[in-house]
Amino acid sequence: MSDVTLSATRRTEFGKGPSRRLRRDHQIPAVLYGHGHDPVHLALPGHDTSLALKQPNVLLTLQIEGDSPQLALPKAIQRDPLKGAIEHVDLILVRRGEKVVVDIPVHTEGEAAAGAVLTIEQATLSVRADATALPPAVTVIVDGMPAGSTVTAGEIPLPDGVELVTDPDSAVVVVSSPQVEAVEAEIAGEGEEAAGGAAPGAAAAEPAPSEQA
Repeated sequence: MSDVTLSATRRTEFGKGPSRRLRRDHQIPAVLYGHGHDPVHLALPGHDTSLALKQPNVLLTLQIEGDSPQLALPKAIQRDPLKGAIEHVDLILVRRGEKVVVDIPVHTEGEAAAGAVLTIEQATLSVRADATALPPAVTVIVDGMPAGSTVTAGEIPLPDGVELVTDPDSAVVVVSSPQVEAVEAEIAGEGEEAAGGAAPGAAAAEPAPSEQA
């Protein structure tokens, strides 16, 4: 995994106003917490932090002004809903040799068999690993995989020292046949049309007896 060093300064002003001023100065407000310590409010360099956080589970070495370097992992990232710019970051303090639980991306390699439809049921896997040796992603080889195939979480190989937390029996990648899906949709549609003729459970009305003169 990548290890990125960021310089950081402590913040003494909080709230929306000071945070907006920080962002105007191309800095990002952040909070560092963990291991029973009081939260530390920080200001991070905007450009370098944005680049670093493009990597999932990046290990950050924070050079905090007036303090010793601290290791941290991104816990939560708040972004502007329109522009996508980072507005705030929650960081969790970690130590070398410490085990942490994180979500890592699932990538696929290759193409399923011709005509088959590949679906990724889970985009990430939860794993437990050393905070300084987190895998950037896991890869599932799907080349030539026929329709009807399923890859579960427990079938995906993990690096040494990495433990699966996700349910091992849960489906991660599914390969299906589009023809089967179309037939199932057609059958379902015909069933809905047939049901539309009468309400479920309703008895057919008997013709009224003719009146005799």
